[in-house]
Amino acid sequence: MPHHHHSENKTSNFAFVFFINLAFTLIEIIGGYLTNSVAIWSDALHDFGDTLSLGLSWRLEIVAKQKRDHLFSFGYRRFSLLGALINGTVLLTGTVFVLSKAIPRLIHPENVHSEGMFGLAILGILVNGFAALKLKNSKSIGESIMSLHLLEDLLGWVAVLIISIAIQFGNYTILDPILSVMLVIFIIYNALKRIKKTLLIFLQSIPDDIDVPELEKALRQFENVKDIHDTHVWSLDGNYHVLTTHIVVLKTITLEQIIALKCLLREKISEFDVQHITLEIEYADETCTHCR
Repeated sequence: MPHHHHSENKTSNFAFVFFINLAFTLIEIIGGYLTNSVAIWSDALHDFGDTLSLGLSWRLEIVAKQKRDHLFSFGYRRFSLLGALINGTVLLTGTVFVLSKAIPRLIHPENVHSEGMFGLAILGILVNGFAALKLKNSKSIGESIMSLHLLEDLLGWVAVLIISIAIQFGNYTILDPILSVMLVIFIIYNALKRIKKTLLIFLQSIPDDIDVPELEKALRQFENVKDIHDTHVWSLDGNYHVLTTHIVVLKTITLEQIIALKCLLREKISEFDVQHITLEIEYADETCTHCR
């Protein structure tokens, strides 16, 4: 079946890019030590974060396919949020170590092995460029996001390449810790943004792409709908949205009309990118226990 084939390709892409990123991250850690470059250590931290994301995404891609059971009535989609929280926390912890090495060098720059930096930069451009191309045409949201991360890494290595050339032709060793601090600031910004977004989903905030007043206004336009209230919208994983709402109908409506109305309402709600819809039908003047 085509859908099954796409799912297998998706998982194999995660596996391929995960292992290539993991191998290169280890090379970076060793290379950073041998070249005495905190910029390379910073990029190693960035790549480690991407590798961790890939590994968790690869594993959770399998877990998320599990259906609902006696433990999780909505299934396992929400497990992907754990990956984002773990990844963000690890990255923030790593930045403390890198900054402890980079900041003193802003005051007292140390010599670095510019030729080694140049070689690692070339290798980094090739590896990240190849990995990004591997995910370039993916239709998966997760893979598309990871492709952007890899392109960011590619630009980081271009910066390392330029600085390694500058150090070779002049006494610009201070550029190494400056680039390191810039990379760390970039990592902190993205990690905090990811953690904030994940926490908002955990706390069941309304998804950014759903306008609840506009949605309720659209539903009120249907014949036999007298009012809409007690609407709740949240997201399981940032992509799969859930909605519950109460539909107040006229007392004169028949059972057949209610069934037809529910179908129309579900179609309209689906246009707002909601995947799981629960409608409670109430008659006019009926007491709602959830009304505020």
